[in-house]
Amino acid sequence: MFEAPYPPWDFTDKGSFAFETVIKRWPVILTGIIDNIYCRNHDLGVSLRDKTDEAEKATIEEIITEGKAIISRVGEVKYDMARDRPLLPIPDDGEPLADVYNAELDRLAEQKKNTWLTVPWLYSECYLYRLIRAFFVQTKLWKDYDPFHAQKEATFQKSSKAIYQLATTMHELEKDKATLASNPENLNVIFKQMIQMCLWGNATDLSMLTHLSHEDIQNLQSVGKDAQAARAAYILADDQEKVWDHLKGFAGKRDSRVDFVLDNGGFELFTDFVFADFLVTYTPYVSKVVFHPKLIPWFVSDVTPPDFKSTTKSLLSPTFFPQESTPEGAPATDSSEESRSHLYEMVKRWESYIDSGVFALSVPIDNPLGSSDKKANFWTTPYPYWNMQALAPELHASLQESSLVIFKGDLNFRKLTGDVQWPPSTPFSTAIGPIAGTFPILSLRTNKADVIVGVDQAVADKLDESGEKWKYNGKYAVVLFEPRA
Repeated sequence: MFEAPYPPWDFTDKGSFAFETVIKRWPVILTGIIDNIYCRNHDLGVSLRDKTDEAEKATIEEIITEGKAIISRVGEVKYDMARDRPLLPIPDDGEPLADVYNAELDRLAEQKKNTWLTVPWLYSECYLYRLIRAFFVQTKLWKDYDPFHAQKEATFQKSSKAIYQLATTMHELEKDKATLASNPENLNVIFKQMIQMCLWGNATDLSMLTHLSHEDIQNLQSVGKDAQAARAAYILADDQEKVWDHLKGFAGKRDSRVDFVLDNGGFELFTDFVFADFLVTYTPYVSKVVFHPKLIPWFVSDVTPPDFKSTTKSLLSPTFFPQESTPEGAPATDSSEESRSHLYEMVKRWESYIDSGVFALSVPIDNPLGSSDKKANFWTTPYPYWNMQALAPELHASLQESSLVIFKGDLNFRKLTGDVQWPPSTPFSTAIGPIAGTFPILSLRTNKADVIVGVDQAVADKLDESGEKWKYNGKYAVVLFEPRA
C-alpha cells in the first residue's frame, strides 16, 4: 500500500484549519443535528393532540423516544470531543464499513493517536459521519432519516435567481447550437465557463455564465475570455486547456463517457447537471455521463441517491422556490414565465437523459440510505484514493472505462492527495500516488482545507507572506488534470 513521505494533517497546529474544524466547526454541526431532531420531535409531539388512532399515536411516541436517544448520543460525542477523549468503536449496525473504521481505529490506538485532538483529520472527519449514521441505523423508525436534508433543501431554495438565469443561458445555447458546433473555439470558451461554474460552485461566483445573452454568444471570443482573465489570478493551477485538448480527442467516438464524483447537492448538483448537459447536448465529444453519490448522509451536504432523485422533481415543482421570502433566508422567486419555461424544458431534457441512460447514477437510483454497493462504498471509507485499485477493484475497473473522471470539491481533493502535508509545489501526479495514470483525472477544487499541491512555490510563498488564509478561505482554487498513462 502506498504511503506518503509526509505526515497527515491533524489538530496539533493550532493555526491550521484542521484545528479550527475540531474546535469550532464540528460542535456547530453536531448542535445542528440535535436541533434538527428536537424540532422534528416537537412537531410530532404537537401532532399527537389531533391523533385518534392508538396505533398511530404509539408509533409517534416511539419515534420521539428514539429521537431523544439519538440526541443524547450526539451530545455525548460533542462532550467527548471537547475533552479530547478516545474515539469509540463504531457499533456493528449491519451497514458497510464499521469494521474498516474500527480496524483503523485500533491501529491509531497503538500509535496513541486515537483521541479527538490527536487523530488524523481525514480519518476523524469521515469517522464522525459514519458514527452519526450508526446512531440512526440502530433505531427502528429513523433508519431512512437524513438529518441534513432540511438544510440542503433550504440552501437549494436560496439559489432560484442563478438557477433561472442558467436555464436561460442554456436556452440561448440551444438557439446558437449550429454556430457553436461550427467553431470549436466557441465551444472551448463555453467549456471553460462551465468548468469555472462547477469550480466555484455557488451563485455569487457565476457572474459571467448566468448573464450570457444571444449577442454575447455571438462574440464569445472577446466576452468569455475577458471574464476568464479576470478570474485567472484566483486559479493557482490551471489545466483547463489540457482538459479541453483531451476531450477533443473523443470527437466522433460513440462510447465516450465522463464521470462526476459528486460533492454537494442542491445548487452545486444543479451546476453539475448543467455541465453534463452541455457536454452531451452541445459538444461532439461526450455521449454519456455517470454520477457517483455517497450512500449515507455525508459531510452535511454531499449528494445521496435520494438527493439525486429528488433534484429534478424539485426543479419541476411550481412551489419549490418560494413565492415569498422565507424565515430561512430564501428570497422570493423573481422569475418570468419565460425563464420558468426555460428551466422546465431543460430539466425535462435531463429527465429524458436519465430515462434513456445518457445520464446515469453509478448505483440504482432508488437505493435507500445505507445500502451497500461495491461501486460506491469506497467513497465513504476513511481511505485516501491512492490505493483504490487494491481496496475497491470494481470501482477502479469501472473508472478505467471512463474518458474523464471529474472529482468535485474539497473533500475529493483531500482524498486524492491523502490530506497529507505535501509541499505546495508537489506535482499533482506525485500527490495522487498510484492512482495517477490509471484513468484521466480532473480535480475541480476551491481551497477549503490545509492540503494544497500543484502550485508554483514562489506563488505559495507570496501568499503565505501576505498573511491571507489562502489555503482554506475559499477565495482561491485549482484545476488539475492528470491524463491516462
